[in-house]
Amino acid sequence: MSTTTLDLTAELSAKADRHLWGHFARHGAGLTPPIISRGEGVYIYDSHGKRYFDGLSGLFVVQAGHGRKELAEAAAKQAETLEFFPLWSYATPPAIELADRLANYAPGDLNRVFFTTGGGEAVESAWKLAKQYFKLTGKPGKYKVISRAIAYHGTPQGALAITGLPDFKKPFEPLTPGGFRVPNTNFYRAPAPYDTDIKAWGQYCADRIAEAIEFEGPETVCAVFLEPVQNAGGCFPPPPGYFERVREICDEYDVLLVSDEVICAFGRIGSMFACEDIGYQPDIITCAKGMTSGYSPIGAMIASDRLFEPFNDGKTTFGHGYTFGGHPVSSAVALANLDIFEREGINDHVKTNAPIFRATLEKLLELPIVGDVRGEGFFYGIELVKDKTTRETFNDDESERLLRGFLSSALFEAGLYCRADDRGDPVVQLAPPLISGPKEFDEIYDILHRVLSEASRLL
Repeated sequence: MSTTTLDLTAELSAKADRHLWGHFARHGAGLTPPIISRGEGVYIYDSHGKRYFDGLSGLFVVQAGHGRKELAEAAAKQAETLEFFPLWSYATPPAIELADRLANYAPGDLNRVFFTTGGGEAVESAWKLAKQYFKLTGKPGKYKVISRAIAYHGTPQGALAITGLPDFKKPFEPLTPGGFRVPNTNFYRAPAPYDTDIKAWGQYCADRIAEAIEFEGPETVCAVFLEPVQNAGGCFPPPPGYFERVREICDEYDVLLVSDEVICAFGRIGSMFACEDIGYQPDIITCAKGMTSGYSPIGAMIASDRLFEPFNDGKTTFGHGYTFGGHPVSSAVALANLDIFEREGINDHVKTNAPIFRATLEKLLELPIVGDVRGEGFFYGIELVKDKTTRETFNDDESERLLRGFLSSALFEAGLYCRADDRGDPVVQLAPPLISGPKEFDEIYDILHRVLSEASRLL
């Protein structure tokens, strides 16, 4: 490493320590963030030139991999033509084309695309739409939302009220009123008698949604927000029949079903929209991250024709929007990204290789610290346990020492960027770029096996 590189890294680190406020980051006490300076394919490189496997696709984002010249060129070309114009009573060609493309991918009659700049804004938009829709259709008391325990749905005040992570919410209370929680679908932690019957467990969890609606009053509940595969807590797939029952419940009580696919859309599970992989029809889809593979920020709320109808009278306005929602450069990048998906068959690649990824990760179950491996597609969580036989988890202090005191840095030093998380029980989460294959899966496995073996010895 050259003296110039060392000097530049030191200079950047000093500036970061003085001025950069990281997201969900700890500061002070000598903590300095690693500086990631470039990416290529499935790898990222720090400012010292060291290479790491990007086992989280940035943040469940870089579906098509790093360094795609085609996507950078799409951004530059659009910026030369029209760098910006808002969608506030106007339209731009890239936003129109992207809305048409997304509507054609979306299932059923989800034909109306409202653009945002990210996932939290998409969730916020969905709740606001649900509230106004019911006001316009003669049910003004319907404003509450049901979501699952430990689920993460974003950080804006409304989205945070939907989020099911108490520690994330406490610093910002009081929140937007109306968010209520039901059990998630973590079968590994299912109580008896459901711990031996996954279908019965799914039925139980779905029925808790009906119970919550009844308890709050059907006339007050407007929507249920669910991820196809829940992220926080470590990738909880839905049990068989779960979403079929949820759809029945929503129809029975005239409640909207929102499929929060900010992480799961655009091939992460295998299809453009994961609700199709799992087999249910939502009223709204929220999406973001993988739409551009991270090359430019954008998000969207995709709503059904039925929900748009009250606004289609020439005078009623959905009084909501974002300056940069549907930005023409981001829209152009998204279109180019979706071209790559289709040309290279990325979704089919995920479907073909997902069983291999699962089988590779399941080999980690031989380690005493690994209790469960769960997920779908290219989206997996590995739950860590103190006692494999009893499934005893770690207390807060032990989890802090295990995850932040050892695993986060050890995995990174070993060359793997992923997430060691304790929103719920301790897990390691993986979501590699969708261009990964068996060779990359083996690389992930080798690093995880080595580091988790060391963690087991430290217990």
